Amino acid sequence: MVLAYEATQLPDISDLQSMTRPGEVRLVSADGAEFASYGAQHGRPIQASRLPADLINALLATEDRRFYSHFGVDPLSVLRALYVNLRAGSIRQGGSTLTQQLAKNLFLNPDRSLERKLQELLLAFWLEASFSKPQILTIYLNRVYFGSGAYGIDAASRKFFGKPAEKLGLYQSALLAGLLKAPSRYNPIANPALSAKRTRQVLLNMVDAALLDQARADAASAKPAPIQGTASVSRGHRYFSDWALDRAADYTGPMNADRTIHTTLDRRLQRLAEAAVKDGLSSAGKAGGARQAAMVVIGHDGAVLAMVGGRDHAASQFNRATQALRQPGSAFKPLVYLAALSTGFGPTSMIEDTPLDIGGWTPRNFDGQFRGPVTLGQALAASLNVATVRLSETIGRRRTIALARQLGITAALNDEPSLALGAGEVTVLELTAAYVALANGGFPVKPYGIASVSTPGAGAAYQHRKAFLSPVADSDAMMALDGMLQEVIRSGTGRQAAIGRRAAGKTGTSQENRDAWFVGYAGALVAGVWVGRDDARPMEGVTGGGLPAQIWSRFMRGAFAQRLAQSR
Repeated sequence: MVLAYEATQLPDISDLQSMTRPGEVRLVSADGAEFASYGAQHGRPIQASRLPADLINALLATEDRRFYSHFGVDPLSVLRALYVNLRAGSIRQGGSTLTQQLAKNLFLNPDRSLERKLQELLLAFWLEASFSKPQILTIYLNRVYFGSGAYGIDAASRKFFGKPAEKLGLYQSALLAGLLKAPSRYNPIANPALSAKRTRQVLLNMVDAALLDQARADAASAKPAPIQGTASVSRGHRYFSDWALDRAADYTGPMNADRTIHTTLDRRLQRLAEAAVKDGLSSAGKAGGARQAAMVVIGHDGAVLAMVGGRDHAASQFNRATQALRQPGSAFKPLVYLAALSTGFGPTSMIEDTPLDIGGWTPRNFDGQFRGPVTLGQALAASLNVATVRLSETIGRRRTIALARQLGITAALNDEPSLALGAGEVTVLELTAAYVALANGGFPVKPYGIASVSTPGAGAAYQHRKAFLSPVADSDAMMALDGMLQEVIRSGTGRQAAIGRRAAGKTGTSQENRDAWFVGYAGALVAGVWVGRDDARPMEGVTGGGLPAQIWSRFMRGAFAQRLAQSR
């Protein structure tokens, strides 16, 4: 009677193919390599007959040695587990067969109750009556959870080893089979020592079940396979992938189907950016109170090639490159000078660096000194505040604001004298994108991180289209500003950003050293660096010409050194 009742309470099991699952999102770098995924990752369905024999043997030796002889439930295993558990006084072994595990994973919740166990038995009988043993193995291996978001053997193989399941070796097969008992506990990334111990046990199980000889087991244990799939990738890219995922949702709207987001991420430059930020913050220690940093690298067409949103994504997912609004300080000044160059001023035009009073507001230079008459080139290289404010007032602030809008800065910019000193607030992404036009001859860009979004069988759901915008200034003005920004690095406040080749950029330090910046360009790369604190407290002695310039230089030197090595 009980079994009859439970049979009426079973879920719909008439069609396994109709069972749905949440959509998965995969992110692919510019060179075609998958570097992140969101949601459950499901691999290609693969017939058990196409999988390596070592994988099948590892699974059966560890999970269900009598798989081919039982009818869905193994009475001997149940009795053995009951005996072990009674002796131990606790649950030490389970007697579930692969078929029972499949029934539970496909149809039931994980509750441990007598009712659920009875339903599991009935479903196991149904599966055995409806499918052959090879078919049950196939369904099991394509559905079971291996940890790290990977469902199915192909997804797990690619996640941990970067290869299709058909190419798994002995050690790799044993490791994946060992994960099934407790995917989180035996995860080779989170617990490598425990994972290796579990893998060795699976190999011993295979020997004990006469499915592997001792010599091969010993050889495999002596040479563990390295983790090489997406599970081994640094989490530093997560700031970029979070941003790209959010942008993809804006482009395509909510989608239940699997999606592949083809991004602009350059993995080589991403690693260099992460290392430069990490090394810079580590070398600074706690000196000056610098706690956080952000960096963005953009190509001349607006493609975001690398992004670091903070020192540790695991500790804080807040993206300081795209979400934090901070004062750019003097890193905003090139916009004032470009606006002036567009009205007829030149690098050698003179401007007074003398005391200035505008309605009771009196700007001061960083060192408190005045230099008298100076050229525009000298004023920008030395980052003279008073001369810059006087220049801004001479040409009119609205010219600078209009130019900033043309360059893609959307943040609030107050029409006040302090505008010239970067008193407004911008994101690292926005300011770095504005500098792209300074590097590419005056053509503004809209920064983007997604080249396309595709779905299986349906093709592209989104395709990036380049926007062709008019230049913000003529070629003479752009060349003049480029020369002035090169001088900032040669002899001005940005000397620590020197990289031994042509480079241009500008330092920036906000009021009371709350923010320190360096934004500049060299070759085809434009990069912006911000250093500061999340609580916006002042730093001591940290300026744009110091730590940010050093991080920028470290990154650029690495980028060009790698490019040179690749060309040889």
